[in-house]
Amino acid sequence: MPLHPEIAADLAVVAARGEPPLKELSAQAARARAEAGPRVAGAPVRAVETIALPVESGSIAARLYRPFGDGDALPGIVYIHGGGWVLCSLDTHDNICRNLAASVGAVVVSIDYRMAPEHRFPVASDDCLAAVRWVAGHASGLGIDPARLILGGDSAGGNLSAVTALRIRDEGGPALAGEMLLYPVTDDIAAGHPSYGEFADGFGLTADDMAWFWDHYVPDPAERGHPHASPLRAESLAGLPPTLLLTAGCDVLRDEGEAYAGRLAAVGVTLDFRRYEGLHHGCAGDYGRLKAVAPFFEHVVAWARAIFRL
Repeated sequence: MPLHPEIAADLAVVAARGEPPLKELSAQAARARAEAGPRVAGAPVRAVETIALPVESGSIAARLYRPFGDGDALPGIVYIHGGGWVLCSLDTHDNICRNLAASVGAVVVSIDYRMAPEHRFPVASDDCLAAVRWVAGHASGLGIDPARLILGGDSAGGNLSAVTALRIRDEGGPALAGEMLLYPVTDDIAAGHPSYGEFADGFGLTADDMAWFWDHYVPDPAERGHPHASPLRAESLAGLPPTLLLTAGCDVLRDEGEAYAGRLAAVGVTLDFRRYEGLHHGCAGDYGRLKAVAPFFEHVVAWARAIFRL
């Protein structure tokens, strides 16, 4: 199925800017461009607070979003932003986190993990595991019910969420109520999934972009098959929490995400999976601006509310 007409028109506007591709930029220049890009306003929330979380050799920032409403122990979502392990920030994904907090009625904790190339694999994974454990351990002080904690993210954040859920399973908790994977990276770029050829260019995220991201995050190809980089390579996916996995129909990452969903289903993990035809990579950030994205984001909200029994 081709791109939704609204998405195609939007991508045409972006292409008309004539900006250089990622492969021609340094990490610093690419970050500056990402931070300067247009933003979509998120929904109003009751309060936003930035805190520091301890990780190995230092600390990272996190941003808490508190929804309107009553309750001392609300459900919680730990959110890990995308950006190819190199780009983006708490600010670029502020709208997604605001919308989740407001629409789900949960406290959202957005994690600003350390990024490549300054901090290569597996630093981001270690940071995310430490952050989830800290949030779970301090849940009562954050106004979060520790029995209702979801971990999720988009793209590279979906990768880190999947990896962190595997590590939580294998390395002693804490318990998760669910994991939310939005068009995640799940496999080594060298695997040759067909969607890489089908959507290599002209659909937003390109195959060359992904090569640039992998080269920054895991420069040694021999390490890319490690399940903490490519969770699709994990020996088993049994024992993972209930999972939402959504893919975009016109995305280089579509097939590896769907392969991950297939493996989850095969071992009996409770799975809510859907491919959204006509959408592109990164569509969650356009909720509230592009009507075509509304069903995708509303699916996320409905799943989270069902997990939380709201």
